Amino acid sequence: MRSQTIEVITGSRERVHDITSECESFVRSCGGDGLLHVFVPHATAGVALLELGSGSDDDLLAALENLLPADDRWRHAHGSRGHGRSHVMPALIPPYATVPVLAGRLALGTWQSIAIVDLNIDNLERQVRLSFLSD
Repeated sequence: MRSQTIEVITGSRERVHDITSECESFVRSCGGDGLLHVFVPHATAGVALLELGSGSDDDLLAALENLLPADDRWRHAHGSRGHGRSHVMPALIPPYATVPVLAGRLALGTWQSIAIVDLNIDNLERQVRLSFLSD
């Protein structure tokens, strides 16, 4: 298995951050067939496969705001207002995804991208572990 960590700057706002190109570069360097596993070792971030740039990323953030409002209902209450919802979000958008790789290329659907979903405005940087398991 080959593995590397990339750093993602998500900034001080809720964000869906596209990491598809970084994932493509990594699997190209590995070559061959296998599986790419993407893992975010943070309690308040997730990995999603979805269409980006067509408004779907904003729709996802709006849906999460409806499901997990940034208010004072959360028992986990340190950090910015509503921070506890960031700790619940990975139960809905897990901190990992696995994508098939064929001939050194991600086998994503036509409109699929790989994105980090981050509601935590208190943590500006994220580490993402990319691991390639060859056949």
